[in-house]
Amino acid sequence: MALTPDFGTLWLLGAVALLAGFIDAVAGGGGMLVMPALLSLGMPPHLVVGTNKLIGTFGTFSASLTFIRKGLFQPKLWWAMSFGTFVGALIGAVLIYLVSAEILKKLLPLAILLAAAYLIWPPYARPSVISAPETLSTAQAARRGVQWLTGGLIGFYDGFIGPGTGAFWMAAAMKLFHLDLVSAAGVARFMNFVSNLIALLTFVILGNIDYAIGLSMGILLMLGAWLGAHSAIRYGAPFIRPVFLLVVLMMAGRLLIAG
Repeated sequence: MALTPDFGTLWLLGAVALLAGFIDAVAGGGGMLVMPALLSLGMPPHLVVGTNKLIGTFGTFSASLTFIRKGLFQPKLWWAMSFGTFVGALIGAVLIYLVSAEILKKLLPLAILLAAAYLIWPPYARPSVISAPETLSTAQAARRGVQWLTGGLIGFYDGFIGPGTGAFWMAAAMKLFHLDLVSAAGVARFMNFVSNLIALLTFVILGNIDYAIGLSMGILLMLGAWLGAHSAIRYGAPFIRPVFLLVVLMMAGRLLIAG
């Protein structure tokens, strides 16, 4: 069911996409802005999830490419997590197609509220630092099983529901692999791209996407993601940390208001 929003609504959606792309590239959680905006148009929940995947794929591609080009993320060190993410996202996207809209409306706020409470816990503000490529290679090679499991679980969540996935990736990268904030942001953007792309292809097959809105918002979100990724790389942890915590508070706050 394609929607035809008025001119003012289109401007608002464009602004939301730009801001969501910037936030998502820095700390994750851009979907917490995009999905409510789509829901406000009267979209069915399944169509919102699918369209959000189309929009999000633009931003995660732009941001992850920036981190790779700057040498701050090396895909070969994270192949196990990428594969786990692929499998998890595929299962999640297929499963959500089988869930009724009524159940989805109840699952979405519950899942995000629990995740927000977990993310705001103090240890994530004080990550250990491992950033040298040779150190990363040693650390990751010894933890392929953890990579696979982490990718499968977060990938499943992104394929099934999605909002806040980037923030969850950052928390996992810092906690499980002791990465600094910039390196964690690179991991989060790439893995989020993998899960977004797989879920998107699944929703394309299932027909749950509004292409007009998704493509128009996706282009602006990609621009916001490019600006956000460069800002994160340039200003580092002092810039990422407050944005990361802001996203977590936004996630929790929206649920409290909605509830």
